[in-house]
Amino acid sequence: MENDFRAKQKKSYNLMRMSYDLTIAILLLGMAVIMLFADRLNIEQLLDKDNEFFRYFFGGLCLLYGGFRLYRGVKRN
Repeated sequence: MENDFRAKQKKSYNLMRMSYDLTIAILLLGMAVIMLFADRLNIEQLLDKDNEFFRYFFGGLCLLYGGFRLYRGVKRN
């Protein structure tokens, strides 16, 4: 009986963890798209030429970490 409870608990945790990872991945990948394509999307607040390097750097970091979270949420244990 205890093993059944532990199995349900583990399955519930894995489902919650997968949904959390996928949600964070979508948010991070969305932020990466906004940062990297701000000039094509005409987002005036992000088009400052002084901060262009940091915008691309942060967009790249969001892209990498969002890809990692997407991989971690999709892979099966």
